[in-house]
Amino acid sequence: MNPTEPIWSVSAVNKAVKDTLENAFMPFWMGGEAGSLLLHRSGHAYFQMKDETSQIKVCWFGGAAKCRELGVENGSMVEVWGNLSVYDPRGEYQFNVKKLRLAGIGLLQQRFEMLKKKLEAEGIFDPARKKPIPSLPRKIGVISSPSGAAVRDFLQILNRRFPDVEVKIFPAQVQGATAAKELAAGIEFFNRPGQAEVIVITRGGGSMEDLWCFNEEILARAVAGSRIPVISAVGHEIDFTICDFAADLRVPTPSAAAELVIGRHDEIRNRIDRALKDMNYLLLNRCAYEKSHIEHLASRIAVFEPKHLLNSRCQRIDELEMRLESALKLHLTAAKGKVDTLSAALQTLSPERQLERGYAMVLSGDGEKVITSSVIPPETDLLLRFADGKVRAKTV
Repeated sequence: MNPTEPIWSVSAVNKAVKDTLENAFMPFWMGGEAGSLLLHRSGHAYFQMKDETSQIKVCWFGGAAKCRELGVENGSMVEVWGNLSVYDPRGEYQFNVKKLRLAGIGLLQQRFEMLKKKLEAEGIFDPARKKPIPSLPRKIGVISSPSGAAVRDFLQILNRRFPDVEVKIFPAQVQGATAAKELAAGIEFFNRPGQAEVIVITRGGGSMEDLWCFNEEILARAVAGSRIPVISAVGHEIDFTICDFAADLRVPTPSAAAELVIGRHDEIRNRIDRALKDMNYLLLNRCAYEKSHIEHLASRIAVFEPKHLLNSRCQRIDELEMRLESALKLHLTAAKGKVDTLSAALQTLSPERQLERGYAMVLSGDGEKVITSSVIPPETDLLLRFADGKVRAKTV
C-alpha cells in the first residue's frame, strides 16, 4: 500500500458520485408502475417505480397533495419528469420528481400536436391576423371560474392600482368536459356591442389534463374569431395551450395579464403627468418673461411723467430732511455725552459721595453751619450727618 495515496471518506465518495450523476443527466421523463407509495405528513411523496425487470426509488418533495389529487396509488402507471440524484446518508441513487402525470398523457400530447398543426395550417396562429391590445381599455371582460385564485389575483392588482376600470366576469368552468363550451360562450358574450374592449381568458396552473379544455378546437376557433382582442393567461409560464397560440396576446400568468393592462394605464398617465409638468414650467417661464418686459416698459414711461418728476423732488427733500435730522441727533448726542461727563465729575466731588465712603459731616445744632474746627465750647449742640441719616450730639 502506498502511504501517499489519499484515503476517501464514505461521505466524500457519496458526494463525488452525487455530483457526477447529477451533472451527467439532464432532466427527463420516465414511465413505470408506482409501488410502495408513502405520502408523508411532511408533504413529500416517496415511492418506487418499476417495470418488468428493474425498479428505482423516487422522491417528490412537496408532491403528496398532488398525488392525492391525481389519485396515484400502488399499481398506478405514471410518468414523471425530473432528474437523477444521490441520497448521501445511505449512498442510494434516486429519481427526484418535478412533475408527475398519469400514464396516457402521451395520447393527449399527440392530440395537442395534431390540432396545433391543423390550426396552424389554416393560419389561425398567424401573427398578421392578431389584433392590437387597446392602450386604455375602459371595460375588461374576464372569462374564468369566479371562485378561482386566478380571478382573485387579477382583480386584486386591478383594484389596488387602477380601481376605476370596469371589469365584467363571465363565470365558466375551467376544467372538465363542458369547460371548453362555456369558455367559448364567454367569448361570444363579450363580443356583443358595448360589453368589453378587451377579453382576458384565465385560470391558474395545472397538469395537461387539468388544462385540456384550453386545447379544444371549439375554444381555439372562438378565440381566433373574436372581434374583441383576447389575452390568454392560462397556467404558469411553462404551460402552453392551443388557446395561447390562437389569442392575440399570451401572458404567462393571470397576474401578468393584470400588470399588462394596468401597466399601459400607468404608462399613459405618467406621460400625461410629465407633459403637464413641462407645460406648467414653460407657462411660468413665459409669464415671468412677459411680466419683466412689461415692468421694464412701464419704468421707462414713468421716468418722463410730471408726477414721477415731482415725486423724485419730494423724495430728494425728504432725503435732505432726514440727513439734517441725523446731523442734529449726532450733535445732541455729543452734547449729552459732555453733560454726562461733567455730571459724573460733580457727583464724584459731592459731599454725599464722601459720606458714602464712611465719612461724617459735623453741623451746628440747627444744621445750617458746617463745623470744621475741633475747638468747640462745652455743651454745644451738634448735628452729625451720615450717608444713611443724621444723629444729634452735644460736646462735653
